[in-house]
Amino acid sequence: MTRSRRLRTAGTASALLLAAVALTGCSGGTVSMKAAPDANSPLCADVTVRLPQSVDGQQRRWTDAQATGAWGDPAAVLLTCGVAEPGPSTLRCITVGGIDWLVDESESPHYRLTTYGRNPAVEVYVDNEVVSPNNVLDDVRLAVAQLPKDADCTAPEAPLDEQDSGTG
Repeated sequence: MTRSRRLRTAGTASALLLAAVALTGCSGGTVSMKAAPDANSPLCADVTVRLPQSVDGQQRRWTDAQATGAWGDPAAVLLTCGVAEPGPSTLRCITVGGIDWLVDESESPHYRLTTYGRNPAVEVYVDNEVVSPNNVLDDVRLAVAQLPKDADCTAPEAPLDEQDSGTG
């Protein structure tokens, strides 16, 4: 290998290393997550590439699982595409930005929100003491709207009340 080619190769490697450090250096590290069963769906790829850089003021972070997203340091919002599509449920169903979501408040103040009538389904797990679930769902709606709609909630409720969301 010639000296100029070695320098070019070394320069390229250095540039790639610097870029990797720059991308991860300020993010608080990678958020470890588990991919959902249908994470490899092309529809989840459509969602993932459209996820916003911030939700309710929280900056996006790197994750280590396919079709996932995380925001905040520490992570206050976790999104997973490819979860099982929920069937009929007794959980509260809300509509935010034209997307129906089932609201599981069993781990309050953390809410698990799962799309209803979209396949594959998306789950968003939010820390209700840090972010407003309504704002988060509104911020991710354009990405989630890429999923085909095949059902609606039968009696959707309004988005979560301010007193329910904890942050207003």
